[in-house]
Amino acid sequence: MGFIDIGFGNLIAEGRILCVVSADSSPARRMIQDAKDRAMCIDCCAGKKCKAVMVTDSDHVVLSSMTVEEIKEKLG
Repeated sequence: MGFIDIGFGNLIAEGRILCVVSADSSPARRMIQDAKDRAMCIDCCAGKKCKAVMVTDSDHVVLSSMTVEEIKEKLG
């Protein structure tokens, strides 16, 4: 299982990612707020605008300032 860089020196195990979605949609924003309420949100944006949301198999929601396309390229 490999790791991919999701920005600012943060890594995530690529085998644990279930989906990557854009943070601009209303359902994604609701998912982020729900994860924050449950303390299952990991913010890796370092103060920048969140552009991509990753959901893992452990039900964590990981926020990244990289675009969905950049993460898709790294996933291969």
